Amino acid sequence: MAQKKIIVIGSGFSGLSAATCLADQGYDVTVLEKNSSPGGRARSFSAEGFTYDMGPSWYWMPDVFESYFRRFGKTTSDYYDLLRLDPSYTVIFGEDDFMEIPASMYKMRELFESLEKGSANALDKFLEQAAYKYEVGINQLVYKPGRSVTEFMNLRLLLDVLRMDVFQSIHKHIRRFFSHDKILKLMEFPILFLGALPQNTPALYSLMNYADISLGTWYPMGGMHKIVEGMVNLAEEKGVTFLYDQDVQRIDVQDGVAKQVLTATDIFEADVVVASADYHHVEKELLPKASQSYSDDYWDKRVMAPSSLLFYLGVNKRLQNLQHHNLFFDEDFGPHAHEIYTDPKWPNKPLFYVSAPSVTDPSVAPEGCENLFVLIPVAPDLHDTEEVREKYYHMVMDRLERLTKQEIRSHVVYKRSYAHKDFINDYNAFKGNAYGLANTLMQTALLKPSLKSRKVKNLFYTGQLTVPGPGVPPSLISGQVVAKEVAKEYAAPVAVKV
Repeated sequence: MAQKKIIVIGSGFSGLSAATCLADQGYDVTVLEKNSSPGGRARSFSAEGFTYDMGPSWYWMPDVFESYFRRFGKTTSDYYDLLRLDPSYTVIFGEDDFMEIPASMYKMRELFESLEKGSANALDKFLEQAAYKYEVGINQLVYKPGRSVTEFMNLRLLLDVLRMDVFQSIHKHIRRFFSHDKILKLMEFPILFLGALPQNTPALYSLMNYADISLGTWYPMGGMHKIVEGMVNLAEEKGVTFLYDQDVQRIDVQDGVAKQVLTATDIFEADVVVASADYHHVEKELLPKASQSYSDDYWDKRVMAPSSLLFYLGVNKRLQNLQHHNLFFDEDFGPHAHEIYTDPKWPNKPLFYVSAPSVTDPSVAPEGCENLFVLIPVAPDLHDTEEVREKYYHMVMDRLERLTKQEIRSHVVYKRSYAHKDFINDYNAFKGNAYGLANTLMQTALLKPSLKSRKVKNLFYTGQLTVPGPGVPPSLISGQVVAKEVAKEYAAPVAVKV
């Protein structure tokens, strides 16, 4: 029996994960990547001696990565070296008001107690619940394909779901334990990774606090792209073929079956198509209208996670008062959140994040220099111009220089910006989003766009617009989930030993 041919569109984390799992099961897998290098949003680039991760910069949930590589008899250490950061990150609340978040649980309890009497014990209780949610949520719920309610018709699982505060917001849940303003901001910070307001995010996601505080913040030496390199190497070991600069133009559908994937220069036959590219783009631009599962109205009503305005900066001196990860919470998040989610517009006083990986890793910058990655979360679907980008560059640099007490701008020897237009151009991102769908209650599990097309029987989707949701670990899991669903419906040939 001939191998079934699977075409995977896109080589982000979910595409790499799906391709490797399927090749490992005996399928003939080809990955078509629009760009000239793999990784999707996790690509990297080098300039003037600096090496930049273009997107993800936080390494959380190390167990998810380890579990992925171990399913193939490997470990993360076969492909990259991990270092746990201490402090995990720094929160800057204002001038001379810096809070370093320690890796040690003992020191973390001391920090909480110094802010609010009794909060160390409250943290213990909070994390005990969060650990349970992490165990059930990450090891059970996120591996559900979300195609039928029957997946959840298990008495123990139903009881687990009820115990996980699915119908209470994380905003209220946190305030059951703590009242100090700085602790509240610290505990709500991980929710920003989920792309929704704490008021609209289920308390289930206190599991993110467990990931943050208990499992820690890590860094793969050389940068986040080292994960991509490792995944590509593993995929190639399993027989996956990668073809770059292949911008898919159309999926040829006949009688409800995807027959071919067409790029500008080539035609690829397919028994199964797995789309790791932007779900909305695949539906609306690559499929004929009769083969589209969701209407324009459906997509317009989706609550999107934020987009980002990014700056990649090379500085020709070492900087003071910065750690690897730095959160600038010196302005009120309320108005900024309103300008992202409620009344979308460019923000007046945005919070922002600065990563300085050269603090940890000398390989990402020339000697005596600093590598900076600056991120401002902004609403999707905004009018993105160079003038706007420059305005926010100086706004952020004013605050960065004032709060860290040093001149930086005059020492910037490399600068590149990246925002909505770039997300659309490079990734066909719906509304120029950076993260995918927001993880609101009404966009969870069965309520997300389905991982399988409703109109094309051999077309599957993976990534941040379907289950389980946005973020690197969920995308890694998403590829594994869709590979399992493909294998259920399109059995790979079994080799017969003679």
